[in-house]
Amino acid sequence: MTSSITRPAEDAHREHVRIRRAAVRDARRLTRLVRSSRAYEGHYAAMVSGYRVGPDYIEAHRVFAAVEAGTDRLLGFYALILDPPELDLMFVADDAQGLGIGRLLISHLCDEARRAGLTGVRIVSHPPAEGFYRSVGARRTGTLAANPPAVMWDRPELELPVV
Repeated sequence: MTSSITRPAEDAHREHVRIRRAAVRDARRLTRLVRSSRAYEGHYAAMVSGYRVGPDYIEAHRVFAAVEAGTDRLLGFYALILDPPELDLMFVADDAQGLGIGRLLISHLCDEARRAGLTGVRIVSHPPAEGFYRSVGARRTGTLAANPPAVMWDRPELELPVV
């Protein structure tokens, strides 16, 4: 697990955040978070326009949601695939950006991966998110070439150690 220095505002906000296993009833909210993400505006929009996080996906994978304690307001989520080990999805709500939610999710992911006996997790990153993943300890291992029509751009491939 990597450590990070957080701002006091992040620490105060994190006290009010709970990470829980996503439930089937969360599918619509997770889908809405993906489709409305400002990170996928412009030429990236096509990748998420019809994306769906369905109940079947939530049941088949380790999907965890960061929610505001007391309100259950969705702040972000991630999905960990164990075989092969990969971070499949990670999104933080636009209005929760900069509050440390992403780092909290990564810390939780590392704990989950460690409990599952993993030593590292592959991340195929959205290009603008590479800096975030590197800031939490991921190392660039290569580039995954574009795969039109689904993905029209090359993506950074990283490895996040979890030992």
